[in-house]
Amino acid sequence: MRKLYRYEGQVKSFNNILIDKWIGETMAETPRKAKSNLIYRIKKELVLVSTSKVSLPGKIKEIV
Repeated sequence: MRKLYRYEGQVKSFNNILIDKWIGETMAETPRKAKSNLIYRIKKELVLVSTSKVSLPGKIKEIV
């Protein structure tokens, strides 16, 4: 069953802050898949190549 996940925080690439406060939501079956979905979305929004290293150092929360 898919759940709603939300991320609020920094977006980094190789310890450089790309975005100081980014907010994103996604539907996924696990928190790991939610993180993957959000990273994919960030890469599309910032027009980065798919092999770019992007990290979300904050926590991804399940929205009940």
